[in-house]
Amino acid sequence: MQQTLLLCLSLLLLISVLVMVGQRLRIPIPIFLVISGLLISFIPGIPRIEVDPELIFLIFLPPLLYEAAWFTSWKEFWRWRRIIVTLAFGLVFFTAFAVAYFSSWLIPGFTLALGFLLGGIISPPDAVAATSVLRGINVPKRLMSVIEGESLINDASSLIVFRFALAAVLSGTFVLHEAVTNFFMVTFGGIGIGLAVSAVFYAIHRWIPSPVRITILLTFILPYTLYLAAEYYHCSGVMAVVSGGLFMANQRTTILNHSSRLQSSSMWATVVFALNGAVFILIGLELPVIMRGLDGYSLTEVVGYAGLITLLVIIVRLVAALFTAGFTRVVGSILPKAVADTNPGWRAPIIVGWAGMRGVVSLASALSVPLTLTNGQPFPQRNLILFITFVVILITLVFQGLTLPMVVRKVRYRAPEEQLSEDEQESAIRLKLLEVALDHLNNHYGPDIRQNELVENLKSRMESDQRLTTQHLNSLDCDTHKINRYNHIITDVINAKRRALYHFRRKQEFDDDIIRKEEARLDLEEEKIDHPIH
Repeated sequence: MQQTLLLCLSLLLLISVLVMVGQRLRIPIPIFLVISGLLISFIPGIPRIEVDPELIFLIFLPPLLYEAAWFTSWKEFWRWRRIIVTLAFGLVFFTAFAVAYFSSWLIPGFTLALGFLLGGIISPPDAVAATSVLRGINVPKRLMSVIEGESLINDASSLIVFRFALAAVLSGTFVLHEAVTNFFMVTFGGIGIGLAVSAVFYAIHRWIPSPVRITILLTFILPYTLYLAAEYYHCSGVMAVVSGGLFMANQRTTILNHSSRLQSSSMWATVVFALNGAVFILIGLELPVIMRGLDGYSLTEVVGYAGLITLLVIIVRLVAALFTAGFTRVVGSILPKAVADTNPGWRAPIIVGWAGMRGVVSLASALSVPLTLTNGQPFPQRNLILFITFVVILITLVFQGLTLPMVVRKVRYRAPEEQLSEDEQESAIRLKLLEVALDHLNNHYGPDIRQNELVENLKSRMESDQRLTTQHLNSLDCDTHKINRYNHIITDVINAKRRALYHFRRKQEFDDDIIRKEEARLDLEEEKIDHPIH
């Protein structure tokens, strides 16, 4: 027990150090962790870590999916729902079919059922890797929305393909109409259970007053409850977590107060950071365990098989993304209101197609392939499936991840100017809110403004904020150098305040609680500052 605890603590410490190094080197964190884990695995004396797939499916997957759903914009998800559903279901099924027929043709003794099993494993891209890379470069919001939305539900479709293919291999039979019926039952059953369970938690949050700590604890309990409830009734736990997460996220202002939202966001960010870091470094550490089981194959053979299948997966995604764009253009010319973007062009599909890095779900699915069949015989080609999966993850994550910024720069995609910039939207919203607040104050609290100097000061502050926000909105046409210089000065002023607070802490006249509150206020103030524009 102590050794396990020490290993977990060492892993967390290693992740923290590697993340800091990766940030200094400006390498996307998932890519750097996988490479680091791979290199560490070859160090003599390093303990061999065998990952239990149930650990990933049960411990890691629910909170990661729930957090992704929580921070997904439902408005953007619904706006791009057609392209998201097409990629998350159509592309996954198309990839699974392509991998199934190609691998059964390429690899001697590899049956079509095993091909579908492999296709279900390696078909879903990993959103964490893609968004981690894309956040470091200037990518239009619409592409981020599509990629994040796809990643929410493609795990469900791939796991359903995997489940049916595994059942076919174990039983030796496959009935198409039963598989289709079960697919819809598993999918919509998971959605129904997710909404039902989240409705119960909504009622608890809404009508049973609870302290902030209890409220945050409930947000951690919910994703596991959603997943376990759906799996108990043999439905999709992934769809249950996603649907429940989207529902609860849409009700966040109703069920959580400001303290709960601030504190839960910070805690969730830390937990998800640790879980993602652990998964990506474990991917790299798994190579020696996988390599040990490749008896009967030469290294040249398995690398060749894995390389060709990886190339197929990359090409299929690119072709499918371009085909989807063409189909969208045709539908848009016939039914203009049926699609959000009637002319996506070729640049956006290239970026979406290249952002197909594989990750945690593929690894967990491959590891969950049983060791034996129902008759006790060894599961056919299990070790080869594991190795191919690992190579697909490694190549797509490292090669595509490192080259994705270059692809974005080369295609020079610019979204249609149909919306204001984020800064302009924030300033415009702030102005409208200040107008509403001042009108409300004048209409309902006129006597208080005249008789209560505190209320009068509140009105003066809001009027001052209104003038400053208007000036800021008008200044957004400044050149890049002026904006960056302005942000630098504001940051420097905030740091000067922090240094003053540090000296105040050493004096007896100020309580630590008050100083901590001021530090939190400065943190929020700095958070509002734009990142430098390049």
